[in-house]
Amino acid sequence: MTSEFSDLNLHPQLAQAVAERGYLIPTPIQSAIIPLMISGQDVLGQAQTGTGKTAAFALPMLQNLQTGLGHIQGLVVAPTRELALQVADFFEAYGRHSHVRVLAVYGGQPYSPQIRALRQGVDIVVGTPGRLIDLMERKVLDFSHLRTVVLDEADEMLSMGFIDDITTLLAATPEVRQMALFSATLPQEIRRLADRFMHSPQAVAIQREQVTVAAIEQRYYLVHQSDKLAALTRLFEVEDISRALIFARTRIGTNDLAVELTQRGFPAEVLNGDLSQEARERTLNRFRQNQIKVLVATDVAARGLDIDDISHVFNFDLPDDPEIYVHRIGRTGRAGKTGVAISLLPPFERRRLGQIEAFTHSKMTRGTLPTEDDIKARRNEQLLGRVNTWLQRGRCLLEREMVEQLVTQGHDPLEIAAAALKIARAEEKQRPIAAMREVAEPRFTGRALRSHDRYASDRPRFDHRSSRTEDTVSHEPGMVRLSMNRGHKHGIRPSDIVGAIAFHADIPGSVIGKIRIQEQHSLVDVPEALANQVLAKSGAVVIRHMPINLQRA
Repeated sequence: MTSEFSDLNLHPQLAQAVAERGYLIPTPIQSAIIPLMISGQDVLGQAQTGTGKTAAFALPMLQNLQTGLGHIQGLVVAPTRELALQVADFFEAYGRHSHVRVLAVYGGQPYSPQIRALRQGVDIVVGTPGRLIDLMERKVLDFSHLRTVVLDEADEMLSMGFIDDITTLLAATPEVRQMALFSATLPQEIRRLADRFMHSPQAVAIQREQVTVAAIEQRYYLVHQSDKLAALTRLFEVEDISRALIFARTRIGTNDLAVELTQRGFPAEVLNGDLSQEARERTLNRFRQNQIKVLVATDVAARGLDIDDISHVFNFDLPDDPEIYVHRIGRTGRAGKTGVAISLLPPFERRRLGQIEAFTHSKMTRGTLPTEDDIKARRNEQLLGRVNTWLQRGRCLLEREMVEQLVTQGHDPLEIAAAALKIARAEEKQRPIAAMREVAEPRFTGRALRSHDRYASDRPRFDHRSSRTEDTVSHEPGMVRLSMNRGHKHGIRPSDIVGAIAFHADIPGSVIGKIRIQEQHSLVDVPEALANQVLAKSGAVVIRHMPINLQRA
């Protein structure tokens, strides 16, 4: 194994960029994979998030690149726009001394800037499957000179329903080219993909880090999806928080949540893919120095975050993968200290709890949210505590003179104190205690639980069979069936439906259930708690430039 980056014989420009970032010793996956990829071999890498796999494929791609040729030599396919942006930023940072041209392409952005950049000439493209397919169909993405293709987090793309898109993309690449595939797990579909498109790949498996959660108190609160913000603010009222890290699923979700928390008297900042490296470092420095106490982050943006004394980690949205859950909560309970991990769990995601508990070999405790009376009592206790502190310090001479002045004017000292306390707690008006609906824990039969468990299938459930009358009703607990006015005739794919509904309705793609595509229309199951949120976007959802009308089936 390579002990230092200097042993890898990187080009001077690359070695300089690595040194400038302060890296001396490669991680195990970097040490194993970089020499293999530099030599041109196909690689099948099995490693979890946070092992340094981006550098493991990016550095050899940059090493083998011939700049100035004006055509695409490297392609990286990533499951999310956040990861695509992060990988593109990595290439730009490490390739800046080599004048490498990198382009990130992903949905939700105008086509014209991406098309213009491609026509001007790009060395490496990093993108999400749907946008890559669209650009390929527009004849502006040319893979004829491609030398290396990388699939990053392949199992995540599988779970999001992108396997058909990936197959289409790989089929369009040259027969003679290098391929690297990275995945935390290797389900059968991923192995079949490797067998079909890879040439004698060298397998590299990095041992999973030990799952350690003993020092972390794990709790979950069963709440309706629409009550998550109310639940979070109630917990902020009563928890002893020194620094908190909140995980939301999407970049948009982090922005919205940070704004809502700040407006409710809990100042928060975001850590997501929209931030430049400089802005990210400024935010993290403020967090380290306790200038801000609450960060709202996506998983991708929080990678590499190493800050001690985080008292609480909140899962505002649960991750799809139990391993990511462990990675999240591992940000607390460090250096011999205890920490608290709190998850907000809507009823339709209740099944994930068992998956996480089985993975961590530990139980989460179901918590009871504080009532309005609990919060008012806590506020009174905190106010009296502050008053007692100042009474003990005895440094209120100016204020005492003001009180004496009011007494000479004929005011009762008790009334003066009451008025002062009233003024002191005026900021509580910024923190209204939102009402919440009671939620009952759903009961699943063994059969229903298995059929509803997304981890069991690891991808959106898709059925090509023709519809029957009874198929207009979902048979899964907590789900409702919606109908959309596009189907096979319009070229609709399962990944199109998952991606479009998740993006436009701002819901997790992983909660979307069975999908049935017919000739003229399609059926899709969504959680009952989110049905109105999805239906509200009828006409705004767009697939392949076609507006989609949604209604209950």
